[in-house]
Amino acid sequence: QVQLVESGGGLVQAGGSLRLSCAASGITVNINSIGWYRQAPGKERELVATISSGGRTNNADSVKGRFTISRDNAKNTLYLQMNSLKPEDTAVYYCQAESSWNVYWGQGTQVTVSS
Repeated sequence: QVQLVESGGGLVQAGGSLRLSCAASGITVNINSIGWYRQAPGKERELVATISSGGRTNNADSVKGRFTISRDNAKNTLYLQMNSLKPEDTAVYYCQAESSWNVYWGQGTQVTVSS
C-alpha cells in the first residue's frame, strides 16, 4: 500500500505562485509514475503533470511554461511549482501514484486563484 498526503494549497491572487507537496509513504519501491491531477467544480478530473520513475515528465498543455513537476527521492516527496496562476487553475489538486497493479490517490488540496 501507498499513502499520499498533499499540502501547500491555498488562496492566491492571479499571477501569483504556490508550491504543492505530496509526501508518499508505504511500499513506494514499485511506483512507476507519480503525478498531479486536478478537478474543478462541475468538471472531470484532469491530468496536470506526471513524472516517471525514469524522470520523464508529461505536462498538460494548459500548464506548460507555468507549472513544474519535480521530486525528491530521498524524501519520497513530489512537488508542483505553480507560477503565473490563473483563475481557471482553481481546483482541488490530487496526487496520484501508479504501480503495475494499483493506482493510489491522495485526499486532495484546494487551490483557489482570485482574479
